[in-house]
Amino acid sequence: MTTVGFVGSGSIGMTLARLAAGAGHHVVLSNSRGPETLVEPVRELGPLASAATSEEAAAAGDIVVVTVPVSAFPHVPAAPLAGKTVIDTCNYGPERDGRIPELDGTSLTSSELLLRYVPDALLVKAFNNIFFKHLLSLARPAGASDRSCLPIAGDWAPAKAAVTEFVESIGYGVVDAGTLADSWRQATGTPVWGAPYGPYSNEKGRPAGEDAIRTALAAATR
Repeated sequence: MTTVGFVGSGSIGMTLARLAAGAGHHVVLSNSRGPETLVEPVRELGPLASAATSEEAAAAGDIVVVTVPVSAFPHVPAAPLAGKTVIDTCNYGPERDGRIPELDGTSLTSSELLLRYVPDALLVKAFNNIFFKHLLSLARPAGASDRSCLPIAGDWAPAKAAVTEFVESIGYGVVDAGTLADSWRQATGTPVWGAPYGPYSNEKGRPAGEDAIRTALAAATR
């Protein structure tokens, strides 16, 4: 199966790692504090999981998930991501990241900003629009009538195909949301961000199929 490297091991990263390991993928975790701080998560995830430095995780992954604050983009290891499919789950939050004028306006998406730091990566935006508890609880096998969909955006067809295959393997369908420049449609506060899957207070969430996700994407304004 695929080896998935994780640069960042927060709520979304750990949830994705759990789903990935459950689907038979190898996962390599990393964070900013060092692999020794990930002993317990690795134990919980089982024999398909290991911990490493960010550089090692990026080098190990067939697919690499970058799941860090936008303010940490300068610290994402660029060299080992060259030519690799990279999933960007990140959301811009001024209260956490500080003000970034280009992201406050409409000249740039957060994924396009990340690409400046990892210019040779094949970047795909995904998993940024769903609450981590919903991400875990709404996963369904292929063919299930209540399978939810997630939007992805990117500029490279082979990378989007690889991400689609990965997303489907962990329990979700995919809606193509366009290019990285279009990824603002799934950014924080847009109609597809969180709401289709139910309120945070309902930790089990509610399924959101292809039609619901396409409608929410189309309703976004900038």
